[in-house]
Amino acid sequence: MAEASNGKDTQTGHWEMMGIISPTAFPMYPQGFPPEVIDRFIQETGCKGILCNKPYSGTQVLDDLGEKHVETGFPIVYTSGDSVFQIACHVDVVPLATLYKWCEIAREILDGPHRVGRVIARPFKGSLAEGGFKRISADRRDYAVPPPAKTFLDYTLDSGVGVFGIGKIEDIFVGNGLSHAKHTGSNREGLELTLQALRQEVDYKRIETSKTKPDHVGLIFTNLVDTDSLYGHRRDAKGYGQALSEIDDWLGKIMQSMQPDDLLIISSDHGNDPTAPGTDHTREYVPLIAYSPSFKQQEASQHDLGAREGFADIAGTLNDWLQLDWKGAGSSVLNLNAGGVKN
Repeated sequence: MAEASNGKDTQTGHWEMMGIISPTAFPMYPQGFPPEVIDRFIQETGCKGILCNKPYSGTQVLDDLGEKHVETGFPIVYTSGDSVFQIACHVDVVPLATLYKWCEIAREILDGPHRVGRVIARPFKGSLAEGGFKRISADRRDYAVPPPAKTFLDYTLDSGVGVFGIGKIEDIFVGNGLSHAKHTGSNREGLELTLQALRQEVDYKRIETSKTKPDHVGLIFTNLVDTDSLYGHRRDAKGYGQALSEIDDWLGKIMQSMQPDDLLIISSDHGNDPTAPGTDHTREYVPLIAYSPSFKQQEASQHDLGAREGFADIAGTLNDWLQLDWKGAGSSVLNLNAGGVKN
């Protein structure tokens, strides 16, 4: 699939999957954030100062500035090749509650011409003497701009079908369109929770996020972040390959647990080629793989779908499978022939 939106970031990709095409990219800051943003952030948080304020690798910035952060208590504020305002703090220096509050303040500041896509809390632990600083993925939080319109998730929930967001899905959509959500700290956690949900082993009452209480959960949306954050940005091709192997192992269990009326879609919100120069997302085609046990009875369904023009075909396909009446962007790939044409 080729992305139709103007952007290659997490939000833009996920939104497009759910039917929202973004013609305008979020602002980016290759020279760092301007004084009117940083000065106001320091004043309103009371943090007294910051470190960095430039594009940086999320792991390298801890190696280079982690010790200085511990000494001064100043948060590490940095960005990347995407529209993000990231705040990294050691959990023994700045409590999580304080870090999250600072992110909320930053989110309020970053509006108008400086309306970045996401403010991200990046807590970390450890020390250089103990083998280096390490980010705590489970406690990461994203403070995103809400989608500009209702997505396919909203439509699904409004239609009485429960939607379970796994990983950072809740943050990306600011909770919109979800009946249930749970954050995860690794690919393994996300895959295990997906399998549990498929087997109906999840206690949904403990993870409700909406006043809407559908009869059943009919859509599971899982984000697996390790391939991006641990291996893609770090350009670790070997680690990336190992992560894919782990996913492949879990896919066997997931596929074996699927019923004939279940549909599995595998895709990506953007590229992050671990062999490419730099450390940022790469703009490229992303995969679209669809599987259902019922496809085994339909030989014509087992073929190349060709190149799709836009991620919103995921929304279109889900709409077709769930037999809903979504009128937004995206076309179903079900019942296409080998030339990518509807039978």
